[in-house]
Amino acid sequence: MHYLTIAEASRQIAAKKLSPVELTQAFLDRIAALNPQLNAYLLVTADHALKQAKQAEQEIASGNYRGPMHGIPYALKDIYCTAGIRTTCHSRTLENYVPASDATTVAKLTQSGAVLLGKLSTHEFAHGGPSFDLPWPAARNPWSRDHATGGSSSGSGAAGAAGLAMGSMGSDTGGSIRNPAALCGLIGLKPTYGLVSRSGVYTNSFSYDHAGPLTWTAEDAAIMLQAVAGHDPKDPASASGPIPDYRAALNSPIEGMRIGIVRHLYESDVPTPDVVKKALEAAYDVLRDLGAILEDVAIRPAQQYHDVKITGAESELYAVHEPALRTQLHNFGEDFLGRTLGALMISSADYMQASRQRRKMIADMAPIYAKYDALITAGPGPAGRLDAWRTIAFWQKASLTTPFNVLGCPALAQCIGFTPEGLPLSMQIAARPFDDATTLRVAHAYESATPWRARRPALDPDAVFSTEQPPIPEPEKATIGQKRRDEIAALVLRAGLTLNERHFEQLCATAPYIDDMTGRLERDPAFHDEPSNIFIA
Repeated sequence: MHYLTIAEASRQIAAKKLSPVELTQAFLDRIAALNPQLNAYLLVTADHALKQAKQAEQEIASGNYRGPMHGIPYALKDIYCTAGIRTTCHSRTLENYVPASDATTVAKLTQSGAVLLGKLSTHEFAHGGPSFDLPWPAARNPWSRDHATGGSSSGSGAAGAAGLAMGSMGSDTGGSIRNPAALCGLIGLKPTYGLVSRSGVYTNSFSYDHAGPLTWTAEDAAIMLQAVAGHDPKDPASASGPIPDYRAALNSPIEGMRIGIVRHLYESDVPTPDVVKKALEAAYDVLRDLGAILEDVAIRPAQQYHDVKITGAESELYAVHEPALRTQLHNFGEDFLGRTLGALMISSADYMQASRQRRKMIADMAPIYAKYDALITAGPGPAGRLDAWRTIAFWQKASLTTPFNVLGCPALAQCIGFTPEGLPLSMQIAARPFDDATTLRVAHAYESATPWRARRPALDPDAVFSTEQPPIPEPEKATIGQKRRDEIAALVLRAGLTLNERHFEQLCATAPYIDDMTGRLERDPAFHDEPSNIFIA
């Protein structure tokens, strides 16, 4: 039962051929057997899940079938507030926090009759990680336990691939849905900004956060999106447009569809391994065989999107956590601090110029959206080893996923094959804002024409494994002079922060990258060039 798709299970549940209670119990049993190997869950809500499953079963038996999520077991990245259920953000600072109310998305899933299995591992506050100095261990990749799941929806990636949930809700600020989807072989959809409410989802960055599903298939993603999309007055950036039938749109052929290949993102901007490029070319051939018209198209270089996004998002993240950083900085993980404290070196002028440049970037896309129905490019991966991660890498290079966060358009990651070692490979599909149905339609067409959904990781509940986490990496060696170190120390003092030697050394090591990043921002906008605006309702 644990490898049924949401679509398959919902058909059987609606026909009263599958019991939601038996289905839920099967998942709880599998979680108990395999989660110790993968650390996908921070909290399993077994009693709550069985209560919801029994209610679903009774309702369906009495003819009150709510729709395709009714009786379906799912899980939540542990940044989604759940009334009466611990929500930690995988951080020591919220180790015992229990919200009084549900996030809007959680309330909608409950209304749909879905069954909550538990709360999933994440990188700390959906940002720093993988980290090895937090109260709970980092999630591991089911395809290879020594490899990372990608983040920050790390437990969502592990749970989806291992059959520990039928679907999950993650969040994506710079790629945090698409990264784990890509590295774990799932579908991960970052919906259009404003389509899915952020209310009750712990903030990473107000103007870049997206909430969305991770599932095994495009059809399952459409089902989950249908359940959570729509206007929410509690979210000031929530859009109020009509919501289409995402699942019905999957069945339209892609023959004649114009698709732009954003080749420079992975060939020159963020070079990917040859195994990825080979898989992409094969995927393009599949889409051509289905009748799509593919041609190369260029957007701005990845570095420009990276500079704008990091400047803006890190500033917002620091503002969110400033009170806690002043009073309990020692309770945060080193990787989170190695990213977040860099905002001390970003000025208000930097933030505003990045926002103004972002608006231009969005405007630049109008002729591209007019010409192409969708865009495709490489996704992240293959997965690196858990013990290979270094915090400084966050500052050193651009990302394949970040451009679509800056643009706010829908973007989806899906599996397009595997490395010889058995690690998933991926591509991204994007479309014009609020045309999320097209990203799902292209993904579904490709998925239906390829064999990848039949392959699952080999997992043995009786396998012998080590629970030891990789060592905490040493801080990077700073290359700056004493004058710059003194300037940074003054910034720390002015912010009212108390850093130990390790924290300060890591911060100093990031300084050259931050200086380069803010130095690349456009500094001569026209007087009337306004910043981007998240209030779009």
